[in-house]
Amino acid sequence: MLMMESQMDQAAGLRKVSNPGPVRVIAVASGKGGVGKTNVSVNLGLAMVAEGKKVMLMDADLGLANIDIMLGLHPEYNLSHVINGERTLEEIIVDGPNGLQIIPASSGTQNMAELTPAEHAGVIQAFSEVGHDLDVLIIDTAAGIADSVISFTRAAQEVIIVVCDEPTSITDAYALIKLLNRDYGIQRFRVLSNMAHSMQEGRELFNKMVKVTDRFLDVALDFMGTVPYDEYLRKALQKQRAVIDAYPRSKAAMSFKTLAKRADNWPIPRSAGGHLEFFVERLIQSAQ
Repeated sequence: MLMMESQMDQAAGLRKVSNPGPVRVIAVASGKGGVGKTNVSVNLGLAMVAEGKKVMLMDADLGLANIDIMLGLHPEYNLSHVINGERTLEEIIVDGPNGLQIIPASSGTQNMAELTPAEHAGVIQAFSEVGHDLDVLIIDTAAGIADSVISFTRAAQEVIIVVCDEPTSITDAYALIKLLNRDYGIQRFRVLSNMAHSMQEGRELFNKMVKVTDRFLDVALDFMGTVPYDEYLRKALQKQRAVIDAYPRSKAAMSFKTLAKRADNWPIPRSAGGHLEFFVERLIQSAQ
C-alpha cells in the first residue's frame, strides 16, 4: 500500500515539471533478439532528429544494453546508477550523434524483470527529473516478453514491432502481440519489416502477420514500412556508427528517412495522453 501511495505521489509531483508540449512516446519491440530492433531504434531516432525533432532514446534493456556499443559511446554512468540512487537521470544522459539524447543502460546487470518494486519505481520516478523539451521519446525495449517490455509497451502511445522473414521472428512477434492484446488490451501495432530483400518481401511479411492476427486476435496491424537488407548496415556497425550517419545515401538510410517522415504524420498525442508525465503514470500503473 505504501509503495502504491509513493508511486502516485511521484506521478502527482511529475505534473509540476511536465514538458511544455506533447511528447510522442514510441516503444520499439520484437518477439526475439537478432532482428535489428536496436538498429531500428537508433536510426529512426537520428532520422527524426534530421527532421528537426528533439529526440531522446532510452536503452531499456538493462541486461543486454548495446546502444552505447553500437554508437561507440563510453558513458560514465547508466541506468543502474539511477536505480542505485547514485545519480539522477539528468546526470546519466549522454549526447549521441547530431544531438540525439541517449539514456544508457548497462550490460551484464540484473534484468528489469528482476528489479524489486522499489527499484522499478525508481526508474519510473527518474523520468520526473527529465526537464528536456522533447518531441519524441523512443524506448528500445528488451527482446521477448520480459516484464519491462510489457510495462513500456503498455505505457507508450505507439508500439513498433520489428520482424524479419524468419519463422521464429514471426512466431515470437505474434506471441508478443497476443500477450499485449489479450492480457493488456493493446489493439493497435505498427509492424516494421526489417532486413527484407525487396519491398515486396517486406509487404508479404506484413501480410503473413495480418493473416494470423486477423484469424485469432482482435488487433489492428499497420504496415509501417520496410528496411531493406543492406551491406552498408554491417559496415556502419563495424565503424560503431549509425548507417544514416555513416552512409546517408545507402538504401537502409534512405528507408529510415522515409519512415521518420511517415511517423511525423501519425496522430499527435494530445491532452491526457500527450505529456511525458502521463507516460510515467501509465508506466506506474503497469508496474503495479
